[in-house]
Order: sequence, then structure tokens, then C-alpha cells
Amino acid sequence: MDESTAALAAAIGARVKQERQARRWTLDQLAQAAGVSRRAVVNVEQGAANPSVGTLLRISDALGIGLPGLVEPPEPRTVKVTRGGEGATLWTGDGGGRGILVAGTEPPDVVELWDWTLGPGDRHASEAHTPGTHELVQVQDGAVVVVVADQTVRLEAGDAVSFPGDVAHSYANPGERPARFSLAVFEPGVGSATRSEPGHA
Repeated sequence: MDESTAALAAAIGARVKQERQARRWTLDQLAQAAGVSRRAVVNVEQGAANPSVGTLLRISDALGIGLPGLVEPPEPRTVKVTRGGEGATLWTGDGGGRGILVAGTEPPDVVELWDWTLGPGDRHASEAHTPGTHELVQVQDGAVVVVVADQTVRLEAGDAVSFPGDVAHSYANPGERPARFSLAVFEPGVGSATRSEPGHA
């Protein structure tokens, strides 16, 4: 783990622990609410692991704070600025790709804005998100193949697609050069007591 990755993991771990303790939850209670193992929660809180985006989303949903709330300091601000290079890198691919969370809104209706790069051959598979989730993708450079349930769409630079995020989906770079795209994720009702299914990836 490089220094910036370790610092982000430590910050996320401290925030998870703070939120869990504020609710007077045990590690087991958070694990059960998030649908992850106790070991996964311990690893995240200790900053010792490189958890998947799916695990982080399940935990943030269970805590009712949304993924942006895990990577941003809990301070009320009307205008939140993320300067170039300051986003939270939450996914890295074998081909050199990165999934960077650059901005997000607060619960209950969370919107995440991501800057994704997929290296040649990189693929990111995502489990179904919570019911009602929607995603928007626009390709800036290269080509990206998006698979949503049983539909496959190839996008070139400038192309965009919208789809329900509450089914399994993936993004892949079929080309020989890096591909870059913006991703917006809308997840309604984070932290709502009426939601019964935890997490997304």
C-alpha cells in the first residue's frame, strides 16, 4: 500500500469506527447490518485491508452515511470543492486503471460522481446496488463496454448510457489504450429504515 492509499484506508477506518460507536453498535452488529463478515469490518476499521468498493458501500449504507461520507470529513459545508488529484481512489485495476470518487452528496438521496480510467483489458464488475439506484456513464476517451444484466453496450468517446444500477453490471476496456469515463450514481434513501437490502459496488 502506498502512502496516500494507506492514509485513505486509515481515514475510512477511523470514520467507520466513529460512526459505529456513535450508534453503540458492536462489530458483529455492523457486520450483520452490512451483510459482510466481522473480519471485513475489523480490517476496514484497522485500515489494514484494501476493501472492495462493494464492501465499503455495504458498510456506508448500513451506517446510513453513503460512500461519500466515508471519504469526506464530517463537517457541514454548502460548497464542497475537490481539486484535481484529491479524489479518493477506491479501485485499482491490473491494467493500471483507477476508480476515483471525486464528489458526493449527503444522505438520504446520495449522488456519487466518479472519474474512472480503465487500462487495456481492465474490467470492473459490480454487484446489484440497492433498489432504485441509477447510473449514468459518459466516455471521454477510448472505448468502454458496459454490461447491464443481459445487455451489452459498446461506448466510444462522447457516448453516454443510463441504466438501473440495481442489477449486476460491469465496465470493461476492450481496447489497447486506456479508456476514461465519468460515472454518476444515484442511490435513493440511504439510511432509510424501510430499506431491506444492504449495499452496492
